[in-house]
Amino acid sequence: MFKPTPRGNRRLAISLAATGALLVAGVAVAPSSSAAETAANTIPAVDEIVSSPNLTQIANVPKFGGFASEAAYNSDLAFQDNHVIAGNYNGFSIFDVSNPASPQVVSQVVCVGAQGDPSVYGNLLFLAVDSPRSDDSCSSSAGSVAQESAWEGVRIFDISDKANPRYIKSVRTDCGSHTLTLVPSKDDTSVYVYVQSYSPSNNAFYCKPPHDKISIIDVPLANPTSASVVATPVLFPDGGNTNTSGCHDITAYPDLDLAAGACMGDGVLMDISDPVNPVVLSQVRDTNFAFWHSATFNNAGTKVVFTDELGGGSGAICTPAYRANQGANALYDIVGSGADRRLVFKSYFKIPRENSALENCVAHNGSLIPAMGRDIMVQAWYQGGISVIDFTDSANPVEIAFWERGPLSDTRRILGGSWSTYYHNGYIYSNDIQKGLDVLKLDDPLTNNARAVVAFDELNVQTQPSYPECTTVLRGRHNGSMTISSGITCMDGVTQNGAIKVNPGAGLIVFNSNLNGAIHAHNASVVSIVESRVNGSVNAVGATIRDTKVNGSVRTS
Repeated sequence: MFKPTPRGNRRLAISLAATGALLVAGVAVAPSSSAAETAANTIPAVDEIVSSPNLTQIANVPKFGGFASEAAYNSDLAFQDNHVIAGNYNGFSIFDVSNPASPQVVSQVVCVGAQGDPSVYGNLLFLAVDSPRSDDSCSSSAGSVAQESAWEGVRIFDISDKANPRYIKSVRTDCGSHTLTLVPSKDDTSVYVYVQSYSPSNNAFYCKPPHDKISIIDVPLANPTSASVVATPVLFPDGGNTNTSGCHDITAYPDLDLAAGACMGDGVLMDISDPVNPVVLSQVRDTNFAFWHSATFNNAGTKVVFTDELGGGSGAICTPAYRANQGANALYDIVGSGADRRLVFKSYFKIPRENSALENCVAHNGSLIPAMGRDIMVQAWYQGGISVIDFTDSANPVEIAFWERGPLSDTRRILGGSWSTYYHNGYIYSNDIQKGLDVLKLDDPLTNNARAVVAFDELNVQTQPSYPECTTVLRGRHNGSMTISSGITCMDGVTQNGAIKVNPGAGLIVFNSNLNGAIHAHNASVVSIVESRVNGSVNAVGATIRDTKVNGSVRTS
């Protein structure tokens, strides 16, 4: 979310009394409107839910405890094992989603400081604070940027006991931490925290212009309490665009040594092969973009989806008063190689539904859905709801699913809607600013196979992980034995009559298929068989076999 400028006019600081952790949360699911009502594209009534038939809400946990007030905005999400960590301007909550249809509250930590965007790495939780506090403690009060004693930056918690998180360290950063991005060191001894902040002011003690940089914190994993700022690289030595004074968000793709920065007036592609010395490879601007907000790579690292947060998140940008290329996504291809890689514009995407003037709506945070052979993402649009977009053809993105609530009020615009919407291990999770945590199930032939492609133990969307990329996607009936010599063969709805051999380095991913024959894999890059049936033996060390009936011997270890 955008923050107001100049920096002296900061977001309202929220101070609530600390509460104990709740053990149980009420879960209520509102009914969806009929398909006919959805097709009519009428603006839903207050709190009415409309959706496409393939996207269904299965759970909701309302805001509670220290986060119950209207002014306590829910923010970003992070994931670890069967837990969702939900940020809030007042701190964070941890939910157990072992049963996604019935999330359970594990703990709530009240530690005020907007925006409260979380990221997780092992036993460490990092929380972004971008509102000046009187000090770095969880009992602090609102401070002033003009005061030397004021604090804002990154808080670090030990969450090895998720029922009792411990605050262990704070790191002050110039202009605070609006968002943050984790980049693991290549030797796994540290994790670097890229800190994005902006809006300098001559009145600010720690945030004077120019501020065309990011801060990088080094967190030694063996001694996280020694974390400190080790670099403040300037990304825009020429000052950037006229309204650029730092970055709003950076998405790192460590497996490809790439990062995409959404930096107010500029979009950038960076080489992060040396994590403390990022190098800008390509810089783009767009007269239709008011505020470059966030970025998402496709899995192959050949495309980037940038978002424009026109209106700062509080504006009603999904009305006829605004064009289809305002407050929208801009899709870019990455062309060239090495230091010559550059961003090339391909198209815009904006949700096709009209919202009312009482609903804040604009492009916001989303993530990839690891579908076989396609580039698909799910995305939050505040009160515009949730949209699932197929951008396999980056010049012609298409919405394939949506879900949204009606306005929060019929008399005033209340800041609300989905802040972040992410796919994680078969389900979609949305942190609604006012309504709490939503869990949704997407049932679509283009995306159901994602359940077989990957299951992440940990997910921070701003630290984008890679997953197996299908070289070939098979469907239908195939007769005869098969040898996979290279690449990754993916099967979706296949009847395979014959044995399958996977050679070293090659891979096999199977979903919703019947395999009539033995499967043998040796030193394969990946073998995953999910929601399928195998009539034959499986000999594949390291294979994942889930929700699958095997009529034969199984050796995976």
